[in-house]
Amino acid sequence: MSLALLAEWLRNLLSPQAQQPLLFTRIDFWIFLLVLWTGYLYVQRKLPTRNLYLLLFSLLFYYMSCGVFAIFAVLSILFNYGAGWALGRLQERWQRRGVLIASVGLNLGLLAYFKYANFFVAQLNALFGTDIVMNDVLGRAAWHLFGGDDTLAAVILPVGISFYTFQAVSYVVDIYRRQLAPLKSPIDFGFYLAFFPQLVAGPIVRASEFIPQMYRPYSVSQREMGHALFLILIGLFKKVVLSDYIALNLVDRIFANPQAYTGLENLMATYGYVLQIYCDFSGYTDIAIGVALLLGFRLSINFNFPYRASTLSDFWRRWHISLSTWLRDYLYIPLGGNRHGQAVMWLSLMGTMLLGGLWHGADWTFIIWGGAHGLGLVVSKLIDRLPTQILARRDVQILRRVLTFQYVALLWIFFRAQNMEQATEVLGQIVHQFHPQAWLQALAGYKVVLLLMALGYTLHWMPLEWIERTRGRFIEAPLWAKFAITVAASLLFLHVQTADLQPFIYFDF
Repeated sequence: MSLALLAEWLRNLLSPQAQQPLLFTRIDFWIFLLVLWTGYLYVQRKLPTRNLYLLLFSLLFYYMSCGVFAIFAVLSILFNYGAGWALGRLQERWQRRGVLIASVGLNLGLLAYFKYANFFVAQLNALFGTDIVMNDVLGRAAWHLFGGDDTLAAVILPVGISFYTFQAVSYVVDIYRRQLAPLKSPIDFGFYLAFFPQLVAGPIVRASEFIPQMYRPYSVSQREMGHALFLILIGLFKKVVLSDYIALNLVDRIFANPQAYTGLENLMATYGYVLQIYCDFSGYTDIAIGVALLLGFRLSINFNFPYRASTLSDFWRRWHISLSTWLRDYLYIPLGGNRHGQAVMWLSLMGTMLLGGLWHGADWTFIIWGGAHGLGLVVSKLIDRLPTQILARRDVQILRRVLTFQYVALLWIFFRAQNMEQATEVLGQIVHQFHPQAWLQALAGYKVVLLLMALGYTLHWMPLEWIERTRGRFIEAPLWAKFAITVAASLLFLHVQTADLQPFIYFDF
């Protein structure tokens, strides 16, 4: 690449109007990573310099992804570093509690403003017949101060704000609980909060897991390099080959107008979305974990084959693990958990899942999705109390796996639908307009999509030892073989990739 082309690329990405996230599926991201890695070779063993270097590139990455809204990430770094510093120095309980309340309140208040202001204003208008218009005051001020225009109307959600807010809250709460010592350097805290591979869509990284790695010398073995490359290729395959193709050629079409399609096609789109959202989100985290490992940082897995779950509780131990454990430690247990009897446990479960649903989006569809999962968890725990000899039966175990998958698939309809009307239309078509006689026509019309769905589900449900054997063989393969596989995979991704790149689903959350 010539210097002139590189300069033009930088000018385009750094313009104040840059609004498109720097997707892992865009060549721009891999150029960004190449530029970062070139300098990283010189600073990787100088810990303070390395942390500052990665912080600056992380903020640059975030600015490239959401423009001037990156200022809110910077403000979050400064504010929460100060809150942690204060909690580390104060000894009086009332003072520490005051800092905690102020910190958590401001963090969640800012998140609520961006995420829920439009929703609550719409509910007020519907309830009282008013015509209140919600203007994005903070967004307009940011654009005005940092070189944009001030024409914003509806509140715009900055990419990744839910993820770095939850990380900040966990950091402050852990210091308050005296489970974590506050970081001495704002640069180090900024690096923890803004580390770019997982900044915009997770996984949610705990300070207790990440901070110790910030003070260790760079060390990545050849096997770990192979594992990182394997994760990146698998993540891109999930996203580009499976998720995006299924979305564009089946799910998006049918959910856009459910009544134009038979119930059979709506059911196909539902199962398509079940696979799409898993491949999309787990694909992102695979790439994020792989990129972080290349830089010498180990992030915990975020998905563990969730559609193999035997119960709904098991599903939530496998799906979006970093969020599930965050909700458990900072919401479910403080609400009472299982320490104060069945009634409190059930209420804690319902409250946690309702708020978890609302975290995903400001709409009644997400509230219903979260509430139904809470109800399902309560029922699942009641079933677990049946005699062991019944639960251990092979047919009972198979039935529970099948029912768990079907229940999760049913609820994904509410998660995917744009509103309640669309969700009820999909369900109505499945129940009342199924037309099973049209299955041959459906096979002919969606054969490529269905083949990819069959491939995706087969890979998900194949024996784990086959998956581990494949991963092991790739890691142990000679360098030339890894290079050949990477080139072939890259050509495949370029061939199937659409001109209109699809953002990762969880960028909206």
